[in-house]
Amino acid sequence: MLVNGKWVENWQPVQKTDENGGFVRQVSGFRNWVTPDGAPGPSGRGGFKAEAGRYHLYVALICPWASRTLIGRKLKGLEGAVTLSITEPAVTDEGWEFASGADPIHGAKYMHEVYTKADPDYTGRATVPVLWDRETATIVSNESSEILRMFNSGFGDLASGPDLYPAPLRDEIDALNERIYPRLNNGVYRAGFATTQSAYEEAYADVFAQLDELEARLSQGGPWLVGETFTEADIRLFVTLIRFDAAYFGLFKTNRQRIADYPALSAYLRRVLDLPGLRETVSIDHIKRGYYSIKTLNPLGIVPVGPDLSALEL
Repeated sequence: MLVNGKWVENWQPVQKTDENGGFVRQVSGFRNWVTPDGAPGPSGRGGFKAEAGRYHLYVALICPWASRTLIGRKLKGLEGAVTLSITEPAVTDEGWEFASGADPIHGAKYMHEVYTKADPDYTGRATVPVLWDRETATIVSNESSEILRMFNSGFGDLASGPDLYPAPLRDEIDALNERIYPRLNNGVYRAGFATTQSAYEEAYADVFAQLDELEARLSQGGPWLVGETFTEADIRLFVTLIRFDAAYFGLFKTNRQRIADYPALSAYLRRVLDLPGLRETVSIDHIKRGYYSIKTLNPLGIVPVGPDLSALEL
């Protein structure tokens, strides 16, 4: 991680635990918003007006949080307005690494160099996604949920496609997000990075209670989480489901059953993948190589051959 702008130790997945040995995720440090006219958003400062070619998105294809934003960029037709850099899949001792030429803004080798361009004294982990502003030479945001909402409404007429956060459904979307995030999206990480048996078992129980609940919900309704409308809640669920069998089931020890063993969730996963352009945002190769590069969980770096995901056409 970075301490006062200097890389001080090899990358570790767990920087902080709670009193029970549970994984605690770092809070995002950049919380500004792109808005159509540059006015301040719900947090941070203003001055980030929606303009084509001004903003650059940094992602890793293994990362579910980054994939939220990549999907939002795709579905809102912002590929021509917001440029993109993708990191290498494997996590190195200095965190996310770029292939030669993969960072056209700074020519950086590691993601942490982008952070110190924005703040030379930055302390914390250099996470993805990152939305960079060329004009002010700083990070707009590194909070995935907020970048996703910026792509939905902050880019004004530059964006097209479906409204992913429609006003009549916001209460239901927020309630789903608030329930699914701690128990499933972050729950798999709480299981995989637990440092005590009790913390692991608590997270494991949360993961499968939530999956069982979602299976029942989708069996009784659908096709999406809030009925007939595909929303950001579906994106946030999808990025966890698509990684589950390939990584979380084995490496994170969430192994009661696979998503393939849930009929409604499996059908739901295929529906999401069939949305125009969605499949292009998924790389199972990056997902497997990336997760299995985490030395604390897989010190020899051996990547499993399976599972068979041919039913998903991946």
